[in-house]
Amino acid sequence: MHLNPYGEDVVNLAADLANRHPATAGELADRCRAAGLVLERPATPQDLDRVHAVLEAWEKVVDATDEHERAELVNRMLAESAAYPRLTDHAGGGWHLHYRDDRQSLGSVLFALISVGTALHLVGRGMHRLRRCAVTECATIFADTSRTGRQRYCSQRCANRDAVRRHRASRAAGRPVSPEPSRSR
Repeated sequence: MHLNPYGEDVVNLAADLANRHPATAGELADRCRAAGLVLERPATPQDLDRVHAVLEAWEKVVDATDEHERAELVNRMLAESAAYPRLTDHAGGGWHLHYRDDRQSLGSVLFALISVGTALHLVGRGMHRLRRCAVTECATIFADTSRTGRQRYCSQRCANRDAVRRHRASRAAGRPVSPEPSRSR
């Protein structure tokens, strides 16, 4: 049985694209291929424009402060992007489900993938598991795929930076340092 990995991989691709928007259609195609996406047609400037609009909508999902607001935003994306599920063997890798029409442009494909993948990630892992890094000066988006679901930082580097900052602030205030449990990854 071949299961299409909508969810974690797609949400990580969305985060990668949102954290560093592709500048050209060629860069968009290269980054999609590097993430394992099979491209059925060349990427165009229109695809790039569509992806930038999708990422703008997706970042609103990331920044939503309430799970009901987050669900409503994802539902809007799903309604605009996804078609009925269909079986396909488009790449010869085995039958699997797609939540989009066949022969769509890359921008439309990414809209459907990101919408469905985000929905599956949030309902499968938890509505809180998509966020920005807890370090104030870092706006990096990440999908929390940790076992505990308490990841606060985009990387170990940011977790360390925040721990050092807390330590120095405690020492400067003359308080004993109380270590925070490691929850970065």
